[in-house]
Amino acid sequence: MAGWMGSLWGRKDTQQVSRDAIVGLRQQLQMIEKKEEYTQKKVEEELVKAKANAVTNKTASLAALKRKKMLENELEKLQGARFQLEMNVNTLESAKMNQETMAAMKKAADALKHIHGNLTIDKVDKTMADIQEQTQLAIEIQDQISSGPIGADLDEDELKKELEDLEQDQLNDMLKGAEPAPIHLPPGPTKAIEGRFMVNTAEMDEDAMLKQLQAELAM
Repeated sequence: MAGWMGSLWGRKDTQQVSRDAIVGLRQQLQMIEKKEEYTQKKVEEELVKAKANAVTNKTASLAALKRKKMLENELEKLQGARFQLEMNVNTLESAKMNQETMAAMKKAADALKHIHGNLTIDKVDKTMADIQEQTQLAIEIQDQISSGPIGADLDEDELKKELEDLEQDQLNDMLKGAEPAPIHLPPGPTKAIEGRFMVNTAEMDEDAMLKQLQAELAM
């Protein structure tokens, strides 16, 4: 715990140090820039003096040129210092950004480790294989359930025979309630012939009615 706290405070101190250094460098840059502006202004003033005395007072003009040269040398030094400070600021800011980026990446890596836990490639492969196996089993079960209607293996011939018997029974019931067709015999036949003729005619009429009912049922 102490080590972790020390690491945390050390990281905060490092960030604070880099931040303070960048602030200090920028403040120094502002001072140098102001010094540059002042020196540049003085160079221009000495140049004006040198030009003004170039004809009438060469000694004063020469002295102005000397001061101008010294100021220009100082200006070059200020510009060099400013360049170095800007380089330091850029380097520190890049280093600070890299540090913050690495800290963020470290947090992301720790989060991934926590999420994955003890998860390994072998465990992932086994889980995927189990999922595939169970999916295939579900498909086979579904195919088996929906493979055909219940009772699809019944004997079709037996069912047709049973249907024919039911149709015959229905025809017989309808014939029982039907009235016999009238019979017209020629005059003069004997009673025996009449009786025999009536029996044959009744059988023929019954067959005709049976065929007619079968045809109606078929429709």
